Amino acid sequence: MSADPDTAAAAAAPARKGTPASPWVLMYHSVAEFTDPAEDPYGITVTPGALEAQLLWLRARGLRGVSVGELLTARARGRGAGLVGLTFDDGYSDFLTHALPLLQRHGCTATLFVLPGRLGVDNVWDPLGPRKPLLSAEGIRVVAGAGQEIASHGLLHQHLTAVPDDVLQQELRGSRELLRELTGTLPAGFCYPYGSIDRRVVEATRAAGYRYACAIGPGALEGPYAMPRTHISQADGGARLRIKRLRHQAARLTRIARVRRAVRG
Repeated sequence: MSADPDTAAAAAAPARKGTPASPWVLMYHSVAEFTDPAEDPYGITVTPGALEAQLLWLRARGLRGVSVGELLTARARGRGAGLVGLTFDDGYSDFLTHALPLLQRHGCTATLFVLPGRLGVDNVWDPLGPRKPLLSAEGIRVVAGAGQEIASHGLLHQHLTAVPDDVLQQELRGSRELLRELTGTLPAGFCYPYGSIDRRVVEATRAAGYRYACAIGPGALEGPYAMPRTHISQADGGARLRIKRLRHQAARLTRIARVRRAVRG
């Protein structure tokens, strides 16, 4: 999926009046059927039924899930109200079979963060399992052809704050070039594996040519290369989603106040 040129401007520019300074971006991983919580020790799986209920919850409140690229483009044009970012980490093959049909049914798009160094294998970085297959090169092309945003999650799912500079460059630049070869488009977005970031990693991501990058809880780091996200689990029904939305809004206000204090000196 081609990145809109407005994405960079949206990420760098302040929000328009009435648009939150930091958009609400939801973080998913795998969408698959399971019955025993022991089958999901890391809490990364939601069932198709849960995902559909969560998408319906958004729509019932006048919200629609879109890719981060689409969200930032809309914000740059002053049309971001009512949009929520949807992201899926790791590039599991179940995105194609379970998530994509639901997104299309409900008029949503999403950003799929993939690992071009691990095409068609599994989530070896999760020692407790279960083993989940990752998309092949052809699967990623199918997802991109269906109008979803393909972005990078690095090459091998490593803690980037712990790797030397040469490995960091391969994870950032190498993965970006491989995805261009795979899809024909340079990805605009990056997602930090494990959410691990520091100033060195953030600056290297910007220098590698990405227009935005997603974290989890970036702490004191701010801006388009440290975008916070809200983890969504199987347990997140309407009441929990409402609480998580309120927490996001409260955190956004805290960040705005911190920036204003810094400007005043």
